[in-house]
Amino acid sequence: MAKGMYYYIKQAWKKPDAATLRQRMIDWRASNVFTVVDKPLRLDKARALGYKDKKGFVIVRVRVPRGGHKRPRPNKARRSKRMTNRKTLKMSYNWIAELRAEKRFSNLEVLNSYPIGKDGIFYFFEVIMVDPSKPEIQNDKNINWIIKNENKNRAAHGITSAGKKSRGLRGKHPTNKSRPSVGAGDSKGK
Repeated sequence: MAKGMYYYIKQAWKKPDAATLRQRMIDWRASNVFTVVDKPLRLDKARALGYKDKKGFVIVRVRVPRGGHKRPRPNKARRSKRMTNRKTLKMSYNWIAELRAEKRFSNLEVLNSYPIGKDGIFYFFEVIMVDPSKPEIQNDKNINWIIKNENKNRAAHGITSAGKKSRGLRGKHPTNKSRPSVGAGDSKGK
């Protein structure tokens, strides 16, 4: 049976060319934290997550530093008895990238995001963003749900795909303590 183009793009991303990827990382490290790109690098993933090549859709490459999240040490005044400097962040890097992109591009709404690479210092993500003011978006019945008030600041409310996964809302089991939220379940959920 003949396979489609997106199947082969997906297979190529499973084992990418090391030399090409290395050169990309060098270029991306030298570029800005937020870079608006013309086309998505992983077309199959972008299309699966709702991207369309039309006015109103914007792809932003976001760079997020890797490593642990540490609490700042107090430089004066009293210290707590147990000085824990390790901060266990319950947010994925993917969600952090979406939040930062949403804060930077306040006129756009985050639709979704996906990873495109990582090196020893940074994670790189492509965030799909939508401009709700464009008539092409307002007249498209498949995407115009994003202009409603309840879908404003989706990343900050944790209702993007990465946000829901980080909040533990993927499972539907009735005894799941993450529903309706981790706070409502006495923080037992995560």
